[in-house]
Amino acid sequence: MEILVKDIASQLECLAPIEYAESYDNVGLIVGSYDQKIKNILITLDLNEEVIVESINKKCNLIISFHPILFKPIKSLIGETLSERVIISAIRNSIAIYIIHTNLDSMWEGTHSYLSKLLKIHREGVLFPRKGILKKLTTYVPISYAKKVRNSLFNAGAGNISNYSQCSYNFDGVGTFMGNEKTKPFFGKKGMFHMEKETCINVIFPSHKLNIIKKTLFSSHPYEEVSYEIYNIENINPYLGIGIIGSISEKMNESDFLIYLKNIMNLSCLRHSPFTGREIKKIAMIAGSGSFGIEEAIKKKANVFISSDLKYHDFFKSENKILIVDIGHYESEKYTKYIVKSFLKKKFVHISIYESESDTNPVKYFY
Repeated sequence: MEILVKDIASQLECLAPIEYAESYDNVGLIVGSYDQKIKNILITLDLNEEVIVESINKKCNLIISFHPILFKPIKSLIGETLSERVIISAIRNSIAIYIIHTNLDSMWEGTHSYLSKLLKIHREGVLFPRKGILKKLTTYVPISYAKKVRNSLFNAGAGNISNYSQCSYNFDGVGTFMGNEKTKPFFGKKGMFHMEKETCINVIFPSHKLNIIKKTLFSSHPYEEVSYEIYNIENINPYLGIGIIGSISEKMNESDFLIYLKNIMNLSCLRHSPFTGREIKKIAMIAGSGSFGIEEAIKKKANVFISSDLKYHDFFKSENKILIVDIGHYESEKYTKYIVKSFLKKKFVHISIYESESDTNPVKYFY
């Protein structure tokens, strides 16, 4: 069975739509062709020359990396930097590179889902819910076709609000139209004024589904000219965004919690702010660099905030209100390889998918 890069990309963008990446990020296919035939796949947290060699040795011509190798445009490819050397080597060996990064972080079943299961955190929501990622469709349908169109839109992914599905607002009215000689009106006759009882259907949908929602509307609606409006709305999605907020089933004292965290995450060490003297129950977490989340974790009354890349002065923000823990950037995101592999293995059973064995963590510890 022939599998192309675009087949893999399509599935990855179901798991983590590109539209949900942060504005500074660089995700999607950055090297190669969507029409390239896949042999095997290598999944890595970071890209370096060792990963390229590993990919060649394992006969993988698609590398899926969590961290981008490029954040900014480059003006030349002469091999002076690590990024340039990796890209040159990938092109020379016909290896495609696909990036899945903050879009995976933002998904409810993404980066933080696995971490919460690992640490047995019952998630209440995300720490920073996303705004502006919902749209509203309003359309006008003959009453006798309203159910068909509405159900088609639901099946395409419209009408989901938090824990509710098939949500819509409907009211009946009368539409008027008159087609010219070039028209083929579904009701009435061309050249004659017509009044038709119609249902106004309103549904919301995630912005990344815009094209499929429009396609579904046009294919299920009986009119040759479909009347519709699409609006951007500011409603937040409590299950899409950066970080998590949740709780563990039983309280722990701070020392026991750090031991638990260190063991479960298989950490060689961690850094933390002074103990507050309070027990740990409510937890806030941001995988990767997350110092910007400290104040929000305090605001949401978390007992501990877990992240990485925290600076000296970030720990002062504790002010005895919260325990702040830095577990390391690589350590907080190392499980993304498993998340992507597990997802793809269910979709593509006829190709080999490997987690990279290369140690790409640039931070080393001396004891």
